[in-house]
Amino acid sequence: MPGRSIRTYTVLPSIPERLKPLNTLAYNLWWCWNADAVALFRRVNPDLFEMLDHSPIRLLAATSQDRLVELEGDDGFLAHMDRVAAALDHYLKAPTWFREAHGATDGDLKIAYFSAEFGIHESVPVYSGGLGVLAGDHLKSASDLGLPLVGVSLMYREGYFRQYLNVDGWQQERYPENDFFTLPLIPQLDAAGNPVLVSVPLPGRELKLKIWHIQVGRVPLYLLDANIPENRPEDRAITAQLYGGDHHTRIQQEIILGIGGIRALRAVGVVPTVVHMNEGHAAFAALERVRVAMEEHKLDFAAAAEFVKAGTCFTTHTPVPAGNDAFPVVMIDEYLGGYMAAMGVDRAGLLALGRQHPTNDGEPFGMTVLALKLANTSNGVSKLHGSVSRKMWHEIWPGLPADEVPISSITNGVHTQSWLSPEVGQLYDRYLAVQWEAKPTDYAVWKRVEHIPDAELWRTHERGRERLVAFARQRLKAQLKRRGSPPSEVDAADEVLDPDALTIGFARRFATYKRGDLIFRNIERIVKLVNDKDRPVQFIFSGKAHPKDQGGKELIARVVQMARRSELRRRVVFLEDYDMNVARYLVQGVDVWLNNPRRPLEASGTSGMKVPVNGGLNLSILDGWWVEGYDGDNGWAIGAGEEYTDLAYQDEVESRSLYDQIEQDVVPLFYTRGADGLPRGWIRRMKRSIMTCVPVFNTNRMVEEYAERCYLPSHRRYAKLGANHLTAAKALAGWRKRVGGDWGQVRVEGVEAPAGATHRVGGAFPVTVRVQLGSFHPDDVEVQLCYGVLGALGEITEPRAMALLPEGSFSKNGSGAGLVTYAGKVPCSASGQFGFGVRVLPKHADLPHLFEPGLVTWG
Repeated sequence: MPGRSIRTYTVLPSIPERLKPLNTLAYNLWWCWNADAVALFRRVNPDLFEMLDHSPIRLLAATSQDRLVELEGDDGFLAHMDRVAAALDHYLKAPTWFREAHGATDGDLKIAYFSAEFGIHESVPVYSGGLGVLAGDHLKSASDLGLPLVGVSLMYREGYFRQYLNVDGWQQERYPENDFFTLPLIPQLDAAGNPVLVSVPLPGRELKLKIWHIQVGRVPLYLLDANIPENRPEDRAITAQLYGGDHHTRIQQEIILGIGGIRALRAVGVVPTVVHMNEGHAAFAALERVRVAMEEHKLDFAAAAEFVKAGTCFTTHTPVPAGNDAFPVVMIDEYLGGYMAAMGVDRAGLLALGRQHPTNDGEPFGMTVLALKLANTSNGVSKLHGSVSRKMWHEIWPGLPADEVPISSITNGVHTQSWLSPEVGQLYDRYLAVQWEAKPTDYAVWKRVEHIPDAELWRTHERGRERLVAFARQRLKAQLKRRGSPPSEVDAADEVLDPDALTIGFARRFATYKRGDLIFRNIERIVKLVNDKDRPVQFIFSGKAHPKDQGGKELIARVVQMARRSELRRRVVFLEDYDMNVARYLVQGVDVWLNNPRRPLEASGTSGMKVPVNGGLNLSILDGWWVEGYDGDNGWAIGAGEEYTDLAYQDEVESRSLYDQIEQDVVPLFYTRGADGLPRGWIRRMKRSIMTCVPVFNTNRMVEEYAERCYLPSHRRYAKLGANHLTAAKALAGWRKRVGGDWGQVRVEGVEAPAGATHRVGGAFPVTVRVQLGSFHPDDVEVQLCYGVLGALGEITEPRAMALLPEGSFSKNGSGAGLVTYAGKVPCSASGQFGFGVRVLPKHADLPHLFEPGLVTWG
């Protein structure tokens, strides 16, 4: 209706007064990880609930008034509703881990967790895959633990794409619009009832943003939306798609997330003491906090950056440089030139923050580099990924061995209750008592799995597999109908898969390094596997490729074409449009979860963590989390952790290993049955998988680690630097400037050790070092002796550092200490060929670690 004035109005379902608790429950996503709450909404109308992506809000809107009146008179339903409403009320008021462990000492902690996507439930489709689902599980566990945390993201009008395949198996994308009025979104309003708006600077204009709010248990999630009348039509589309558009769209979204996110929090009265940037997309949040600190406390950039850095944490998820956002310098000039000029920061100073090599004019501006430089804690998402990340980014800290680069690791987890089948949950209720929900990280609780009768565990698992097969058949029929397949082919979908056969699942983002088609490398062996009359194996695949990833799309097409071969058709299925709902059916129903990436390119791989809680087993390359999870008896490993340079040879070797594992270990163990029909050996492995994986690889453990290792130390450091009108922050900025200017004066003049190169185990030998400190005092530095086993090339592997002590006493008189002698003893705790070196590092009580300034002088 161009040129006409349109007035908007909203129509809400007329919920009877007695059923009002349904509305309260629908608007708190706690319901999605409470099995009794899910059952309550399913009870309203099971078919409608399934059809509407399990959305309670859409369900209530679509339910007839007659049905609502009927429910109002149903005593059984009302009792169920009251029970669930009371459970939510109890959950929100119950004592929490954080309050009991840290509330008395750190009650003023406030964490803001920034992520470009959050996967909380399929009915809120603003996520693409693993990163978003991890962020959603992070919020759920933060809620369970009572952490004072809020989430920040964008509200995408179209979300991530919906996938369908054409007749050739080629991925097609469609972008249906999210109807905001059928999502659990609450607009943030001011005292007058008007929407709260914030703005961010874009070239030549200010972009206005509306703030939405979703409640996730105890945790609020704030979402920013550019699709409002105050903006130009082209600007309203900036928040349309997750990971859509070009480089300009991406930097605009990241400005909204980072700069807009901080402004939105302040507009709703949330001033975080700690900001956690989940991936580099949110790195501009640190810049905005610096700007605010400069404005409010009248600081220069250097002092404000010290203050902000103390309260900033960063997690990197990407193990290859190409996967980290980086923008050409011309785009930084275009989008941030005016913003930074207003802060009084010169162009070179800004660009240096986003470059590994600050003086390299050809290097683009990296968001991960910016995040690493403006955070006081940084981590990868598994032990192996931490090691990969240290090697990837070691040039930010020149002179440091890669092993000592200050990027730690906190291994990912999954939110146990979100991925657990209701039937297995009931089994745990009976044999583990209610403690398994309250203490998901307690080994002693999960050891009680041994007491579950084998028959009961097996039959419960079999129900999950039967449900998965039924779901897969139904989904496949719908796919075939949509493609216009002949009726005979559609009818044949009822015969695919066998609810009693060994079922292997493979579902994840289809990227080339994940090798989704590896199992098809030897067609004769796969045909023999799936068509064994007595011991059949079947495979269910699902997953999306990024719309611009041609290699990923080709992988999907190859898998689909394989599934259509006459000899594989009944045993191999590809399910379209992978989402959290499909994932739940898979992780609750498969016997084995297959994962075969090229090591070490899988940062963590949380999909496999969702399987053990349901009694499933992992068959995986030793990459990501499985390096830590595999113990020899709780699943299977493909290979022994080798890494290859010849990729074709790697595929050949590891595909053979995969076939061997399935043929020689997996299939025999599954089909070896006792007189009672139970696979006792398989069930033992199931129990081992549950006991060893579930208490470790869950987000309650992960979030507790973030709290203890990142949030609380950062909060305390932030408070310390901010005390007394930021005196410590200003002093630290001044110290850093002086150190940066004068560090060239520091050098090691000489090292003395005993002439004999042979020593005995249990002994020690003295080392004396003369260090020219120039204008520095001994309190300003730490002189370290680094020693360890010598590698084949003469380098020290896994060096250990020991501080040497200055000889004599020194007073700070402003003139520096000049030449100082340091001494210590090197312990000889093991036999072998060893080496040692000496280095000097700047030291300050308010630094998070000695390596943070990136300065080191070696002898």
